[in-house]
Amino acid sequence: MLTFENVQKKYPDGTLAVDSINLDIKDGELVVLIGPSGCGKTTSLKLINRLEECTSGKISIDGEDIMNLNPVKLRRGIGYVIQERGLMPHQTVAENIATVPNLLGWKKESIEKRVDELLEMAGLPKDEYKYRLPDHMSGGQQQRIGVLRALAADPKIVLMDEPFGALDPISRDSLQNELLDIHEKLKKTIVFVTHDIHEAIKLADRIVLMRDGKIEQVGTPEELLENPENEFVKNFLGTEQLTQISPDASLKALLEDATFKVDKNKSINYVLELMEDNDVKSVQVIDKQGIWQGSVFSSTLKKAKIEGKELVGEELFLNRKLYIEEATLRDAAQMFMDWEAPIPVLDKSKKLLGMVTESGMARYTIYKLIK
Repeated sequence: MLTFENVQKKYPDGTLAVDSINLDIKDGELVVLIGPSGCGKTTSLKLINRLEECTSGKISIDGEDIMNLNPVKLRRGIGYVIQERGLMPHQTVAENIATVPNLLGWKKESIEKRVDELLEMAGLPKDEYKYRLPDHMSGGQQQRIGVLRALAADPKIVLMDEPFGALDPISRDSLQNELLDIHEKLKKTIVFVTHDIHEAIKLADRIVLMRDGKIEQVGTPEELLENPENEFVKNFLGTEQLTQISPDASLKALLEDATFKVDKNKSINYVLELMEDNDVKSVQVIDKQGIWQGSVFSSTLKKAKIEGKELVGEELFLNRKLYIEEATLRDAAQMFMDWEAPIPVLDKSKKLLGMVTESGMARYTIYKLIK
């Protein structure tokens, strides 16, 4: 569907940013480009929508050489998401999402319907978000709108250049999960650039690992981890050191502060607003002594609100927790395999000591790999 044939990008000063790469990307595939700084991954991405032009070789979409296409028309048919989001600050959410459909001359009714569909898909109620300005939203919410804008004209290909790199770990993890959900629903062909190996492993159908403008290895995350083709790949992924991380180690190194804690008598409306303002999906409920009462989640609270319930204490979730005296990294990892929500960690008296998050476990793993 998207093909690189001996593609090269050489700048006037002689710098060879992309060196004769060959790559076939299938319809509906999520491919991640990764490698050291200056490896050519972002340049390769920009060659697809002609923000950079090939010096030699050919890039084809559905068999057609992109150099035969009008570059403006080409770009309007390809979604593009960058780290800085790039939203128009004076335009509402709806106006930002509608940017490309407006340029393509869509009818007003079709644009409005598309905006509503996308907001619903992203879990952003249209009545709350449609007419907001970007400055009245969190960084994570703004980046969601950036992704929706890229999808608005229903492009076959979406390019994403480190879109979550500037976000805090919680927002980043949440948006990664949403991207996976969107990809599963829409089956778009996505080319995603990152410098974060954990992000690549989590998101990619296939990873393209680059160095000095060349492709070192292409494969699924499992293929690269289990069968690295050379020492560079092995060292970049850190596979030799993975065995140094003991699955039976204590959770103490992973504990993070439980930032969002509330009393069980708080109203559902208050807690939902707290979650929305801070772009989180769960909150821990404790009493005055710090004893854990349970977790609450935005999805269940929204349902409870519709049912007429008023207090968060009516929606406590008790089955997801670990005890510091006995839990290990393996226990946390097994929980994350089933559900990626943060895990509360308690002592024997059920006092809340902190949280373990999937992103925190990833950071710990990476720290061990490069230590």
